Amino acid sequence: MPEVTRDLAGAGLGLRRALLGPLQSMNPASVDFMEVAPENWIGVGGRFGRQFRELAQRHPIVLHGLSLDIGGPDPIDTDLVRAVKRLMSEIGAPLYSEHLSYCAAQGHLYDLLPIPFTGEAAEYVAGRVRQVQDILEQPIALENASYYAQPHAEMSEAAFICEVLAQSGCDLLLDVNNIYVNSINHRYDPVDFLDALPLERTRYIHVAGHYDEAPDLKVDTHGADVIDPVWALLAQVYQRLGPVPTLLERDFNLPPLADLLQEVGRVRQLQQASARRPQARARA
Repeated sequence: MPEVTRDLAGAGLGLRRALLGPLQSMNPASVDFMEVAPENWIGVGGRFGRQFRELAQRHPIVLHGLSLDIGGPDPIDTDLVRAVKRLMSEIGAPLYSEHLSYCAAQGHLYDLLPIPFTGEAAEYVAGRVRQVQDILEQPIALENASYYAQPHAEMSEAAFICEVLAQSGCDLLLDVNNIYVNSINHRYDPVDFLDALPLERTRYIHVAGHYDEAPDLKVDTHGADVIDPVWALLAQVYQRLGPVPTLLERDFNLPPLADLLQEVGRVRQLQQASARRPQARARA
């Protein structure tokens, strides 16, 4: 495959191994791009590797990491970053992103945990982001993460995100469902939160479903359909930015592909509606 990088546009779908078969026979126009965790595909050969690379020839694929541990105490895994760089080159991936969280401390913790919202932590994370970007020779994007307890906060979540992006020069992967989940769990207005972010740095957007543990506790699971308040929040983002590339995440409880494509189609409908309202973005 040529070592080319393709830009993102439109509505995408997270590629999960269980979907490899159905996606092979899908109309390529059904989705505009896909996303994978690079850790699940680096060095994969055989039938799965062949199917993955066939899909990469048909669609741009972005890499969304799970284990870089950008906010953790351990040294950056530079071997992983170099392997990501090779995979990006091989499939022409336009972007590598990670979660603004940490997931290791002398070994992987198998969870995405919150970073303290402090100036010292922002400076520390930004330095690690710059190290990764120097290896990749391009900016990465960081996703605003869901969290359920905050260890320490000298600033707001939005201010912390702004500081990390400003100091590192990285971009934003805006997760709309995470904003909704956090707004319920931590009792803030999700639209005010949007307005506090540097939305112009958004490379693309995640939308997903979650689990209702209680009226005041939502759990980010990617295991259910997107709910109406999250769709409404996505429409708010489009009012500000226009039809930014947006990807549907679904990690388990996978329905038939046709059902997933209906949600991808709803993303497209909202994007098309926002494209017809440029005057709304000018006022936003």
